[in-house]
Amino acid sequence: MSFECEVQYEIEGNLPTEDQFQQWISAALTGQVDEGEVCIRIVTPEESQTLNRTYRDKDKPTNVLSFPFEVPEGVPLHLLGDLVICADVVAKEAEEQKKPLFDHWTHMVVHGCLHLIGFDHINDEEAEEMENLERKILASMDIKDPYLESN
Repeated sequence: MSFECEVQYEIEGNLPTEDQFQQWISAALTGQVDEGEVCIRIVTPEESQTLNRTYRDKDKPTNVLSFPFEVPEGVPLHLLGDLVICADVVAKEAEEQKKPLFDHWTHMVVHGCLHLIGFDHINDEEAEEMENLERKILASMDIKDPYLESN
């Protein structure tokens, strides 16, 4: 199994390293797909809000946006897609939810990667399946259940 990531940092600060992103992507995708490439872009609230408004009709910044890539048939490319993560939103959520910052970063990457490979949470059944998988992946990295009210 081979998973690769490219990270684009549009801001500076207390952010995960490329090695950490690589580890989280591998944990999220192992057992789900055989290989894949993910591009992660760490952005400002303004960029997140613009993308969220453009692609989801929601005029506010959000924690993570997933943009799956559909490889044309016959093209030997293993690009799964892009994750756009707003560092300020992730930090604010971690503080509000009293979660360790990098545990929340890990959750956002795992959540985003699962979206890239087709998981969703539009209805209750899909949400339960996706959340259970997230719990399992995060537990493999000794991270508490992110859906518990008090961690």
